[in-house]
Amino acid sequence: MVAMDSTAGPLAGVRVVDFGQYVAGPGAAQVLADLGADVVKVESPGGDPARGIGAYGEAMMRCYNRRKRSIAVDLKNPEGAAVAWRLVAEADVVVQNMRPGAMRALGFGPRDVRRLNPGVVYVEISGFGVNGPSRERAALDIAAQAESGIMNVTGEAEGDPQRVGFVLVDAAAAANAAQAVLAALFRRERTGEGDHVELSLLGVAIHLQGTVWSEYEQTGNLPRRKGNGQPTLAPAADLVRTSDGKIVLSAYTDKHWRQLCALIDRLDLVDDRRFADNAARVANREELAGVLGDAFGSYTSEEAVRLLSTGGVVAGAVRDHEEVIQAPDVTEGGHLVAGTVAGECFHTPTLPFRMASWPVTEAGSPPAVGEHTVGILRELGYSEDAIESLGSSGAVTADAISKPR
Repeated sequence: MVAMDSTAGPLAGVRVVDFGQYVAGPGAAQVLADLGADVVKVESPGGDPARGIGAYGEAMMRCYNRRKRSIAVDLKNPEGAAVAWRLVAEADVVVQNMRPGAMRALGFGPRDVRRLNPGVVYVEISGFGVNGPSRERAALDIAAQAESGIMNVTGEAEGDPQRVGFVLVDAAAAANAAQAVLAALFRRERTGEGDHVELSLLGVAIHLQGTVWSEYEQTGNLPRRKGNGQPTLAPAADLVRTSDGKIVLSAYTDKHWRQLCALIDRLDLVDDRRFADNAARVANREELAGVLGDAFGSYTSEEAVRLLSTGGVVAGAVRDHEEVIQAPDVTEGGHLVAGTVAGECFHTPTLPFRMASWPVTEAGSPPAVGEHTVGILRELGYSEDAIESLGSSGAVTADAISKPR
């Protein structure tokens, strides 16, 4: 293996070409960028569609396109396609989550790219997979949540199915794709061979529900919405009101139930037939909720969590995002890092793990559309006249040509 500069990221020297848009593809490439890879974001002249959907799209750009360089190329223009071919010919990784069939139609499908560059790791993220009857369907996170069963188990028991309140499946697809890339690059170190990584939002959404599927297989009982709490355990993820908000707690084993009763000075509940074991507590969940509400109604949420933590009972204060930002565990853990856009500071989540050799302390900035086009074209060997010609033909945008780095 090649010796690496200890000050460089673990993926220093790895070139990633990111054809992604919105979350899943760019998110996978973002993990690689945060690990030190050189990520070139290939955008259409109009940019990643996320750039055109207001504040939510801007949030996507800030979160999933930091530390990248942007080149604005018209892949439908033969000269623009030629630029992209030069990029993928030198790439270690290619990532795309374009609409079904789009990259194949443009000639940049996995077989095409790997024929030119056999050592490349080609990552293809789709909605429903490339083999099933839905392979050509457009998909977003919400469709995967619906068709995987996630929505069916989310929400109140008597209410309608609900989506998880953020793009859970997209974000998980990005993380899984990045994990697959790292495995494929490790394999390439050993064999010299590239790979084709294929994953779908549907497959990721099913994978996320491992315990749900296993319990269904074991019991034969269809999973149902329950709201807070667990259908077969109590108290487990139960919501309890405090003087200033709410907490969640879990103490369903006999040991933890006894500890909870001792902490609230109610050891009499241990021998109460309504709560004597888990089955009894599940059967009398409503009465249990009343007992816990009475016990914690005079505590603030923070006081309640501190009390329960001293006895080894799992609990958490239900916080809004302003409270999360100020929480000492978040600030001390470095889970939000600072970046800049046009001189404006912003904070965004970074990698959820830490490496002693590569601490990520700054977010970096997302690029403007085509911000690095000229510099990348020079790296690819284009002369100044050729770059000007590409701009004139529309293969790359005029704005990109006017902003050399």
